[in-house]
Amino acid sequence: MSVSLEVTKREVRPRSLRNKLRHEGKVPAVVNGYKVESTAIAVNAAELERILRENGLNTVITINLEGKKVNTLIKEYQADTFTRNLTHVEFLSVDMNEETEVEAEVSLTGEAAGVKAGGVLAQNLYAVVVSATPDKLPERVEVDITALEIGDSLTVADLPKNDDYTIVTDSEEQIVAITEPQEITEDEEAGEAAEPAVIGEEEE
Repeated sequence: MSVSLEVTKREVRPRSLRNKLRHEGKVPAVVNGYKVESTAIAVNAAELERILRENGLNTVITINLEGKKVNTLIKEYQADTFTRNLTHVEFLSVDMNEETEVEAEVSLTGEAAGVKAGGVLAQNLYAVVVSATPDKLPERVEVDITALEIGDSLTVADLPKNDDYTIVTDSEEQIVAITEPQEITEDEEAGEAAEPAVIGEEEE
């Protein structure tokens, strides 16, 4: 799936122009890659954020660059620490027939039997690298953890296979484990129960 986004070329100098664009509701950006020389562009911030919110980071964005339609993926982006508004975006022009690699979120579904029995769920891997043609890149890879008991774990090798993409991440990397609940020792209980002494207070 792809979505369309209008862009305009922009000047690179002076740097103050970037702040001017942001005040106008635009995001300074650059596009480069397949059959495209590095070009400075500006995009409508609200429109781009809507596209990402509705489709995710791995969607193909078709931009209109001076009358030429260019299929792109978002390679990198920067956002304001406090507002989370986009401050700069790098678009990568892609060949729709050539596989590319991106990160896809690992999404756990279901409630593990081991957690219901009192175990603790520990997720160690939150994303995997996948390879596919741009139109088939997944936003996330789902894995059902319902059957996991205490002591069980899942690795990348346990992720469901899909004809649309290949998972590149090392198959032995652990994604999630259900561990025994931590037991509180008698010494820890005694330490929690003891009241701290007040300095300067005499014992009766």
